[in-house]
Amino acid sequence: MNNVFLGVDVGSVSTNLVLMNADGEVRQALYLRTQGRPLETIQKGLAQLKFEECTICGVGTTGSARNLAAAVLGADVVKNEITAHAVASSTLVPGVQTILEIGGQDSKIIILRNGVVSDFAMNTVCAAGTGSFLDQQAGRLGIPIEEFGDLALSSQMPVRIAGRCSVFAESDMIHKQQLGHGMPDILAGLCEAMVRNYLNNVGKSKDIQGPVVFQGGVAANKGIRRAFEKALGLEIFVPEHFNVMGAVGSAILAREAVAGNKKSRFRGVRIAESIFKASSFECSGCPNLCEIVQIGLEDSVLARWGDRCGKWAVQEVAEESGTASA
Repeated sequence: MNNVFLGVDVGSVSTNLVLMNADGEVRQALYLRTQGRPLETIQKGLAQLKFEECTICGVGTTGSARNLAAAVLGADVVKNEITAHAVASSTLVPGVQTILEIGGQDSKIIILRNGVVSDFAMNTVCAAGTGSFLDQQAGRLGIPIEEFGDLALSSQMPVRIAGRCSVFAESDMIHKQQLGHGMPDILAGLCEAMVRNYLNNVGKSKDIQGPVVFQGGVAANKGIRRAFEKALGLEIFVPEHFNVMGAVGSAILAREAVAGNKKSRFRGVRIAESIFKASSFECSGCPNLCEIVQIGLEDSVLARWGDRCGKWAVQEVAEESGTASA
């Protein structure tokens, strides 16, 4: 039997699962759409993974629904996205000093020095700097998103497009089309506008040094990668598992958490078919009126969180303090 470690990253857009062996090799990776159903998507992903001749020795979770995932799976370690992405990039690209991450709904930048996170920033507000905006514009132009990057790379003269706001960017693109600019030049201009937006917002005042790693779903777009290289004057590395790096980092952290033959808290693959119940209630014990989230399985309560005082907690969650939570 092969010992493997499960990493799970549950975000608003995607739920990613990774199985990593003891040597740090990713054996399986899944990228699923969350579609507002994180619990069901976790179970769906677990059902799709192939566990023949495998023993799960450790589980790590991250992402905005990391506590939910930890309660359902029985995680050995729970970390925020900043930590998980930093661990993954540092492992796969030794010496990395800057991580550029753009997903479907948000973006972030992580600055590392000597393998330690020294600075970071996140942007969950501006749609013009995310993958969902690129998807929307590709759909409006009738271009498969898979062809977007290659078309942008064929541009000889990218047009200047306002990128501070998704509404202005779309209006500017339509105007450039009406003026007769070619599609490759418009797409390349959109890539450069998106990169300017990112650097002027998420990357503002950040000390961006190489090696630079670009990850998240948008890293698949070659046009965005080239726009970053043009703007920064640095080579941009896109790792093999760029779209599931949070899950990769969680798997690495899980391996560390159970080092020394510690027994994993993983509940087993049978939970893919279990019926979990998620509910919430408001605690009236003090003026804080905390909203408590509760996860149950059959007649038992697996976990509760959301209380400031710890009154309702029934499962200790090892959350790293002092870093950002998405």
